[in-house]
Amino acid sequence: MSPVLAGVLQLLALIVALGLSYRPLGDHMARVYSSEKHLRVEKWIYKGIGANPSAEMRWPAYLRGVLAFSAVSVLFLYLLQRVQGALPGSLGFVSIDPDQAFNTAASFVANTNWQSYYGEQAMGHVVQTGGLAVQNFVSAAVGMAVAVALVRGFARSRTGELGNFWSDLVRGTVRILLPISVVGALVLVACGAIQNFAGIHEVGQFTGGTQQWNGGAVASQEVIKELGTNGGGYFNANSSHPFENPNGLSNLFEIYLILVIPFALTRTFGRMVGSLKQGYAILGTMAAIWLGFTALMMWTEFAHNGPAFDIAGGAMEGKETRFGIGGSSIFAVATTLTSTGAVNSFHSSYTGFGGGITMLGMQLGEIAPGGVGSGLYGMLIMAIIAVFIAGLMVGRTPEYLGKKIGTREIKFAACYILITPALVLCFTAASFVLDTPSHSMTNSGAHGFSEILYAYTSGANNNGSAFAGLNADTQWFNTTIGIAMLLGRFLPMVFVLALAGSLAEQKPVPETAGTLRTEKPLFTGLLVGTILIITGLTYFPALALGPLAEGLAA
Repeated sequence: MSPVLAGVLQLLALIVALGLSYRPLGDHMARVYSSEKHLRVEKWIYKGIGANPSAEMRWPAYLRGVLAFSAVSVLFLYLLQRVQGALPGSLGFVSIDPDQAFNTAASFVANTNWQSYYGEQAMGHVVQTGGLAVQNFVSAAVGMAVAVALVRGFARSRTGELGNFWSDLVRGTVRILLPISVVGALVLVACGAIQNFAGIHEVGQFTGGTQQWNGGAVASQEVIKELGTNGGGYFNANSSHPFENPNGLSNLFEIYLILVIPFALTRTFGRMVGSLKQGYAILGTMAAIWLGFTALMMWTEFAHNGPAFDIAGGAMEGKETRFGIGGSSIFAVATTLTSTGAVNSFHSSYTGFGGGITMLGMQLGEIAPGGVGSGLYGMLIMAIIAVFIAGLMVGRTPEYLGKKIGTREIKFAACYILITPALVLCFTAASFVLDTPSHSMTNSGAHGFSEILYAYTSGANNNGSAFAGLNADTQWFNTTIGIAMLLGRFLPMVFVLALAGSLAEQKPVPETAGTLRTEKPLFTGLLVGTILIITGLTYFPALALGPLAEGLAA
């Protein structure tokens, strides 16, 4: 079987698996967030944290819950790393330095999972399981909660109430993420991923030397790392490590985990607003971009450009032979079009255009299908922008899902889409203006520029993957990327929740003959065009200095 055919068959199998999961999972999540009943274990949690799950919250209170919980999480994870050396199960590793501990705490709480450390050489079992793995669950649940709050803003009228953050957080964790993770971990163990609390072992090598390997609860962390679109792995090689991703089957399963909740949330959205067709329109937009990027990535990586590529069957540098170009390309697009950041190959080794595709996927805002929760609310913000543009073209007050998009709403949406590019471009510029940061680049020229641009694109968009050629373990990068991750995660949430509150207060606008049919393919095309144009206008100059320049020079 040719490598191209193998890649296409993997993509088709993935589409079938996602299609089979779409309806049951989407409907299940709609029931979870609409139910008025609480499970016994959930009641214990509410009692433990002193929360009233039945109390409705307006958007400022909902936001305070998000920020308070996340601030406590950052502090807890920071302190856990700082005292690691005194903890049992630390495998002899010392406590983490302050700047790196801050960076890691901000990273995992912000659902970014950027890692400026070697996991198998820095973090013991307690920090991995009691700190990082816990944040993989709850940071994902926070994103889902904010997305559901925005959906309620569309679904409700004449009220500013968006639900209860603590209830949404606990239900998302207990009823959605945990059950899938238990089953998923068993699948990964069956595929060959390790799951233990073993210490450090010395393994003999054929060259006569030895190498140290440590075990860990890898399968359980790997499944929530992908399912929650987190991305931080037990090992520095991440999902290219055989302990995390043993074979082609596990590789395809991990890609499935990355995409299944973000895609299924579009059906949850349709259920909760009372129109499945609206959910299908959002799904169509996400799927069109994802398939387009995947096809483009496979084409540019399979393209032969010389005898070395001919012999290898394509651009195999930086890719695992277990997965090949097809499995690597599908994974790379999935992880950068979502906020996952896990890697089964090194994006720095991709062709110039291939590296540019991974970067552009993040710069779209990671909305196709995006992170768990963040992809849906990001796409809905873009839908509001598209409706506004359509309204300007026909001279009509824009409406979306029966709600008027007025001055207040469009200001919230505009602030949302401006935050991340400002963080990316300002920090990238500062890194080249100052003397010290540029010394961390492994490469010079266009590729070196891409290393730093990619780092801040990844951090501010809460992705977490890296170009792998940048030494980011410095005080400058640990601090500034940490700030970019926190601001890039929580500032957009402020405007999402403010927008949700504004929409929930409105009364429904009756549909007329002049109402834009946002469930039709025409609107899907308008939405795709809006996303690409906004991203192009924002990032094209920076992309021209990096991956485009490198690709054209190849």
